[in-house]
Amino acid sequence: MKVQNPHDKFFKKTFGDVAVAGDFLDNYLPQSIVDIIDMDTLEPQKDSFINKELQESFSDLLYKANINNREGYLYFLFEHKSYPSRDVAFQLLKYMVEIWNAKVENTTQLPVIIPLVIYHGRDGWNIKPTLGEIILGYEELPTDVQTLIPDYKYLLYDLSRYTDEQIKGAVINKIVMTMMRDMPREDIIQILKFVLKAAIILLELEDKQTGMEYLETLVRYLLSARSDLTKGHFNELVKKIETIYPEGSERIMTLAEMFREEGMERGIIKGMEQGIEKGETKALVRTAIKLLTRKFGSVPEDIKQGISKLDASTLDVILDRVLDYESLEDVKRYLQ
Repeated sequence: MKVQNPHDKFFKKTFGDVAVAGDFLDNYLPQSIVDIIDMDTLEPQKDSFINKELQESFSDLLYKANINNREGYLYFLFEHKSYPSRDVAFQLLKYMVEIWNAKVENTTQLPVIIPLVIYHGRDGWNIKPTLGEIILGYEELPTDVQTLIPDYKYLLYDLSRYTDEQIKGAVINKIVMTMMRDMPREDIIQILKFVLKAAIILLELEDKQTGMEYLETLVRYLLSARSDLTKGHFNELVKKIETIYPEGSERIMTLAEMFREEGMERGIIKGMEQGIEKGETKALVRTAIKLLTRKFGSVPEDIKQGISKLDASTLDVILDRVLDYESLEDVKRYLQ
């Protein structure tokens, strides 16, 4: 099984929230499109259309909504590579055909699909957002011949080009967009400053529970996406989060303690990975069982036996994502 990309997880956790997705659409879609979408009908779909080979480079989310008084779809494709893919228009076309196949019984009446590409790589997007761009010689063909060849345009949001002033929307949407923009390009000190600033804003929201949840999501993203995060940096961040409210808050303290534990365990994992040579799987097995026991209280004997039979690369995957597992069922998938 592939390790889940931290950018993928952050994107789906945030844009999978109808409020965040709706706010993004309200603020970034062309007004002509906003005018024909009933935002109150936005409904997230469970489907994903990314094939396994591309999961480390792309994430996707599909929303159903009433578009121009008819059922339609908005398809988000998030590219989290450091450089843009030249064939993204072709990939999108395949995904849209798959959506139609999955959602429509009568293919003589296809619903509208509005494709959106969000990109946050280091290199700016320098590719025209059309299918015709990658069709050899398309621009040189006579107009009447071009009409015989499929072409379409997708909406592109290259976060690398957005200034702070150009990032619009409600508080959470602005924080999410800024975090996605800065994570691959800013140094760790600037990222930590932003996370602390975001923490102050999130914890002052009227909906305290939502603020806490998004702060947790931000810090988990930081922990998993930045390998240059040191123990000293992380401890200093947690200490500052604890002191945001001088009167003290049990929920803040609990969240800070959870961050400390996760930071420590990730440090243990990295240390094990750096200090163990290939083939020394026994130490990896012991570490995996130890951390799973710490997280879930106990590990059944059959799972322990299954873990002991795994190779080093699979054990590395388990160790890398042990903090993200919601139950031991997540571990069992590696044992089959």
